Amino acid sequence: MTRISEDWLSEPATQAVCAALEAGGAQALFVGGCVRNALMGVAVSDIDISTDAVPERVIALAKAAGIKAVPTGIDHGTVTLVKDGIPHEVTSFRKDIETDGRRAVVAYSTRIEDDAARRDFTMNALYARPDGTVLDPLGGLPDLRARRVRFIGEARDRIREDYLRSLRYFRFHAWYGCDALGFDPEALAAIADTLDGLATLSRERVGAELLKLLAAPDPAPSVAAMRSTGALGLFLPGSDDRALAPLVHLERQAGVAPDGLRRLAALGGVDVAEALRLSKAKARALAAMREAAADTAGPSELGYRLKGSAGRDALLLRCAWLEQNWPEGAGAQIDHGAAAKFPVIARDLMPEYTGAALGKRLADLEKIWISAGFTGDKVALLSGDSGAD
Repeated sequence: MTRISEDWLSEPATQAVCAALEAGGAQALFVGGCVRNALMGVAVSDIDISTDAVPERVIALAKAAGIKAVPTGIDHGTVTLVKDGIPHEVTSFRKDIETDGRRAVVAYSTRIEDDAARRDFTMNALYARPDGTVLDPLGGLPDLRARRVRFIGEARDRIREDYLRSLRYFRFHAWYGCDALGFDPEALAAIADTLDGLATLSRERVGAELLKLLAAPDPAPSVAAMRSTGALGLFLPGSDDRALAPLVHLERQAGVAPDGLRRLAALGGVDVAEALRLSKAKARALAAMREAAADTAGPSELGYRLKGSAGRDALLLRCAWLEQNWPEGAGAQIDHGAAAKFPVIARDLMPEYTGAALGKRLADLEKIWISAGFTGDKVALLSGDSGAD
């Protein structure tokens, strides 16, 4: 018998929520990510509970136990129960009646098998009782232990229920899959055969899912597989993933954490911000990163002009594009440049210089100061004795 034993499982507030449901004769089963991650030794961020009680019954049982009930998704069978400040999403067992690739018409059920069958991957159809005992109604444990991402039943059927599952397949393989096992041929064939349905997805949903995928420790194999199915070109026309694997390697060399937007910049494409409906802030950051990476400025100047993290992003991206190693000492140089402050201001040059001439003189002095390693002070720069050659 498989059991999980995690701190979140024994949390008094969480156990109280389960007890409140069970006191009314309902089942309380942890499900999905919290069970999957607990079994894989991965941190758990959200606690989802499945029950055979309908939402109205869940609310009544929570109120009887003095637990706050918030109907966050009651139209979809979900009620959030908040105990001691900890939210628990409680969703009634459901089965799909009708789907159109984006939304499903569901009916409540009292059978765990119905609830499990409507999920996407076998590793997500695992449940656990409040005591940690794992329930595996569809035989997903072997897949999870092997880190095999596999659709429940027929892959095409699962994708046609929700076309976003194609992207989720690649994201889950990047985060939880085993590259040594490769990709499920049936899944790749099903994704390639349903590309027309993927085109119906909102660009916001695609963008959010793709950024989650790219934030994985090493998304390069998944992105390459996505390209092979035609999905990458559909979502990001004109993109090229050849620099992605080198970028992942460079990030490790530089000791820099993964970043989805940086990896997206490596992929490129035609009007990426619009294709994925990125926020204005993300769109600006993406454009600035690619523009800076195409410049020839050295690490120190990148640090000065862009400040620390943006300077690192630009240099990492440039090195990936050019298939170069991370320069020795580049991180320290970027930090040095980021901390530097140009000592001359416009007022120091007035009234001798005004207008365009003032701007040009400031820029010229700044170049001299940068080439001197940020060492010249105001007096030296204004007197023309900066120490630069």
